[in-house]
Amino acid sequence: MMPAKLRGINEAIARTAQIVDEITATKVVRALKSATYIIRTESASMTPIETSTLINSQFDTIEVNGTRVTGKVGYSANYALYVHNASGKLKGQPRPSGKGTYWSPNGEPKFLTKAAEKTKDLVDKAIKAEMKL
Repeated sequence: MMPAKLRGINEAIARTAQIVDEITATKVVRALKSATYIIRTESASMTPIETSTLINSQFDTIEVNGTRVTGKVGYSANYALYVHNASGKLKGQPRPSGKGTYWSPNGEPKFLTKAAEKTKDLVDKAIKAEMKL
């Protein structure tokens, strides 16, 4: 008689594991969305603006590839990498366009890298908070 009573146990265990996996996956995506938002916001405050093309090309994405989930923050303007990696030696000098000065008022070279470094503790806290059960 005992085996008849335990018939649904394996199915219940499998379904419970599936539910936990679904909850975890949702939490991971939510945690990465929070992280990319924090980095994106900080980066925007340091992105140099002359025509707004660069700042308006900012994006964040969450990519799922099997068990790997990746959050990305970036800029799609074709010159974004050059501006990001610029030396900053022109900071404060007038732009040829007459639209203010280079890197003003809060622009900084390596704005995306610096944003990620500057917000590391905040990102860690956000991920920890989102992953709590």
